[in-house]
Amino acid sequence: MKLSDFDYFLPPDLVAQHPAAERTAARLLHLDGRTGAIEDRRFPDIAQLIAPNDVLVVNDTRVVKARLHGRKDSGGEVEVLVERVVDAHRALVQARSSKPLRPGRTILFAGDRAEMLGRHGEFFELRFDDEVLAVMERRGEVPLPPYITHAPRGEDEARYQTVYADVPGAVAAPTAGLHFDAALLESLRARGVTVAKVTLHVGAGTFQPVRVEDLSRHAMHSEWYRVPEAAAEAIARARAAGGRVVAVGTTALRALESAATDGVVRAGSAETRLFITPGYRFQAVDRLVTNFHLPKSTLLMLVSAFAGVDNIRRAYAHAIRHRYRFFSYGDAMLLERA
Repeated sequence: MKLSDFDYFLPPDLVAQHPAAERTAARLLHLDGRTGAIEDRRFPDIAQLIAPNDVLVVNDTRVVKARLHGRKDSGGEVEVLVERVVDAHRALVQARSSKPLRPGRTILFAGDRAEMLGRHGEFFELRFDDEVLAVMERRGEVPLPPYITHAPRGEDEARYQTVYADVPGAVAAPTAGLHFDAALLESLRARGVTVAKVTLHVGAGTFQPVRVEDLSRHAMHSEWYRVPEAAAEAIARARAAGGRVVAVGTTALRALESAATDGVVRAGSAETRLFITPGYRFQAVDRLVTNFHLPKSTLLMLVSAFAGVDNIRRAYAHAIRHRYRFFSYGDAMLLERA
């Protein structure tokens, strides 16, 4: 398939600019990838749609304040987006400035200082005098996606974060999880659903457009993930009891599929560049909770592979017709695998 096969027109006013008043107030489009049936629901209905003995797998990554505004020692302004923390004092970043950054150049973020060490492809390596995470917490702001047009506010610091976010390292939220609150998770557990956690640190590459028409030539960005032993064991128990694996978000799905061999999810951590397009054979995940994704995005390709290209096209057309809210702060889908 080609890049143009994953294009669609979205009225701009359907891009959600703010979260719903309550986390669970979103709408839920239920798509059965086996039959193509579409059903309009509310997100709290997911407590009845996920069965006892199923395992709900969430991504517990925590969004860091990864966008920094500074000045070069020459006086020019620099905007930095931290892609990945390499160690306590070093990070790989995307940077925008009037002139290219050069090795040895110093950047000042108010009272904090960083030195540009070198370039690695599209990223710059910075070494901070203080610990990177501490500098981001003091000087940074929440890195909202480019299609959200307002500057980060207090509500964004709380709502662009899942209630189970625990491991700092993401520069974008695993947005399907934004719809869950503590009460809904507890109601699922009370019905016999196991909630298991994996970690995948979402990188800034998730917003990078696909620039080639031939998808076989697209280079997927790398992201670090970890599947704990407890999660692998919970999945094995669910399978043995006839339950299904429900991934909350494309990031949880990519972590599980990256960790699966011959249908078995194994504990461990690694880098993944897994690029899922139609024709991919899923090994780990049976159902997917996800938001609506941008045209021509790798995430739209992933959900098309999962639920069927034609099914997703019809579901998106239905959602636009019925004025669902799209993207990070928008409504959700529950997909049954085709």
